[in-house]
Amino acid sequence: MCEIHRLTERDDDGRLEVQTPKQTLSIIGRETPGFVEPGVFCYPGLITFMKSKNTYQIELKSIEVEGRQIQYKIVGEGEPIILVHGLSASSLWWKRNIPALSPQYRLYLVDLPGFGSLGYARHRFVLKHAATWLLKWMEGVGLQQAHFIGHSMGGYICLWIAAHHPEKVSSLVLVSPAISPNAHSVVEYLVPLVTSVRYLTPAFFPILAYDALRAGPLAIIRAASELLTVDVREELHMLIAPILLVWGEHDTLVPLSIGYHMRDEMRHARFLLLKRAGHVSMFDQYQQFNAAVLEFLHSCR
Repeated sequence: MCEIHRLTERDDDGRLEVQTPKQTLSIIGRETPGFVEPGVFCYPGLITFMKSKNTYQIELKSIEVEGRQIQYKIVGEGEPIILVHGLSASSLWWKRNIPALSPQYRLYLVDLPGFGSLGYARHRFVLKHAATWLLKWMEGVGLQQAHFIGHSMGGYICLWIAAHHPEKVSSLVLVSPAISPNAHSVVEYLVPLVTSVRYLTPAFFPILAYDALRAGPLAIIRAASELLTVDVREELHMLIAPILLVWGEHDTLVPLSIGYHMRDEMRHARFLLLKRAGHVSMFDQYQQFNAAVLEFLHSCR
């Protein structure tokens, strides 16, 4: 038995406050403490979040992938959606999308090796193996097929899976996928990443700093250098799943011109431009993003 903290969202910025535990639940697994997000300390198990009258639970689970124990999160019920984060990120970047999507879908949130809960030197990130690793994780979890929502580098990974393993993908939501970065060196790639900070909402800064510290500079530089070699021209014409492309109008890292190019190359894809949003548009304009994604997913049924 161990205590589960009840966390209550107190404003639209998504900040959380920890209340006095009022219930005791029996959970299975290691009883080692962990972070759900910056400033929130809990035990692995079942965590209840409250927002207005809506309640949703995040279930923390663990599975072995390639000889390593991997923790992931499950939220909601319904058709499965896998949320795949980008460079220097983690599953925390989807926190504003969970309340809207989880009542109708079962969300799977997993950190890629080298980032988030799998950061630090013990989990080195290798871009060319990331998609294969994610497919092994799917097999271990027991998912035969799912909707994929990928952001930036995660969008590239989801795109590659959809092209080479179409039977795994029900539909595809690509948020500024890093398929053709507007740079020729790591420095040129990272400068827009830094300058894009000016378009972020204040609530996002703690998450950005926390995940950057967990990943470390070497992992970020290594992943950025690998992204510079990405070429998906062949994969773009292999996609058969329904696709929604999402771009922020102020995206300096993966410019809007790349989004328009993808839209032109994939005639069957839908395109959503989010005003007053940067590279992390699903966080910046989460209400519009959530509504558009739900409408898209419903149309895929």
